[in-house]
Amino acid sequence: MSTLKNFEVWFITGSQDLYGAETLRKVAEHAKEISAYLDAHAKITVQVVFKPIVKNTEEIYQTIAAANTDENCIGLITWMHTFSPAKMWIRGLQILKKPLLHLHTQYNQDIPWTSMDMDFMNLNQSAHGDREFGFIVSRMRIGRKVVTGHWKDEEVIERINVWSRAAAAWHDWQGAKFVRFGDNMRYVAVTEGDKVEAEIRFGFAVNTHGIGDLVAEIDTISDEAVKNLLAVYESEYDLSDDVQAGGKNRQQVYDAAKIELGLKSFLEKGGYKGFTDTFEDLHGMPQLPGLAVQRLMAEGYGFAGEGDWKTPAIVRACKVMATGYEGANAFMEDYTYHFDPQNPMVLGSHMLEVDASLAVDRPRLEVHPLGIGGKSDPARLVFNAKGGPSLNAALVDMGDRFRLVVNTVEGVDVEQELPNLPVARVLWKPQPDMKTACSAWIYAGGAHHTVYSQNLTTEYLQDFARIADLEFVLIDEKTKIDQFEKELKWSEISYKLQS
Repeated sequence: MSTLKNFEVWFITGSQDLYGAETLRKVAEHAKEISAYLDAHAKITVQVVFKPIVKNTEEIYQTIAAANTDENCIGLITWMHTFSPAKMWIRGLQILKKPLLHLHTQYNQDIPWTSMDMDFMNLNQSAHGDREFGFIVSRMRIGRKVVTGHWKDEEVIERINVWSRAAAAWHDWQGAKFVRFGDNMRYVAVTEGDKVEAEIRFGFAVNTHGIGDLVAEIDTISDEAVKNLLAVYESEYDLSDDVQAGGKNRQQVYDAAKIELGLKSFLEKGGYKGFTDTFEDLHGMPQLPGLAVQRLMAEGYGFAGEGDWKTPAIVRACKVMATGYEGANAFMEDYTYHFDPQNPMVLGSHMLEVDASLAVDRPRLEVHPLGIGGKSDPARLVFNAKGGPSLNAALVDMGDRFRLVVNTVEGVDVEQELPNLPVARVLWKPQPDMKTACSAWIYAGGAHHTVYSQNLTTEYLQDFARIADLEFVLIDEKTKIDQFEKELKWSEISYKLQS
């Protein structure tokens, strides 16, 4: 996804008929000015669209009903310029299907000490108008984000931007399709889950195709198309000697290119936004897709290995949220630990399929044996990931709910030589420290498959979890195990009481 500008957030301002025509005219003028400012701000990448002020139950209901059915509307920003009796909002809020942000602001930044009179006070009532609205939303148990501050405050702008990107990711999930080639890796628990419940809660569908369906599409790819893609590889990557034209492993790269073209064609024809496969089901394929997966993730598709369908969905959501940002969001797996007491770290990787958009330098295209899968040696991009503030997030099925586990980490530049590890290499230090973070992750039931993000903060994931009604579990620099265990138990009780 290259832009979010096709999406709209509707700016809805509440008031009432009590105040008279002149006051309502000023309310509308101010609301137009604020929405236009937000719409024009470079940090907000969606359109902010002014909607006529709402003054009674019917206007509120009609506006929210229209938002629900508008294909471009991804969410609502509400603001109470004056007092807007909240019982007027009940009927509209009962049918609300779009994400909600409550902007607690006021038109004026400062109190006009010398000129303020009762007309000014009647017009500028956000301080208690927003509290009235906030009560009814809380009373109705509706999840939303509350942003407080003057509308020109850069912190306020950034928080609106974060929420709007989370709303765009939620919108992208609605009606999305993810395909599984084959089934789940045998006997593995955490990558399983209730696909029916996921579609009910999240709006995306997951269905399986046999690997033969993919092989049939791969077989339609022409030799000319493969050669054209090989030229792209040669322009974008450093190729080891054995995979260049005439090299002993050139055929494996040819096969990888044909797989990529067939896989992309299959996804495009089916309208899929992500996929998963498994090394246990490769019947009819010459090799496990590695290079193809890496390149398709870089184009925006979600992915995870071993039949894990939940991780492609969250990878895709993070890619949408981060549209236009530097850095990447990629399928990741915690692979092995460096338990040096003075410098503990996690090495993340996978067999082959890590998005090379993470790379600090130009990736290298190589072919090496793979000890599982029983096929020919697969092609892959080998690289080191760049360091910097990052996070890991896993979506898991807890039986009665879905949980999003997030750990903030510090990516570490790979300085060691790894001549015998021909895959992606990603190093990080989990916060608050290795022992606490890893223990907390296990207490939370976090998966070994994650999305690794170089450009999102926890606020994006928290906003997304609030919109999606996901249980949100955060492990960061403030985490202490004793308190963390208590919070998990409190959350468990809360969900049991809701069921």
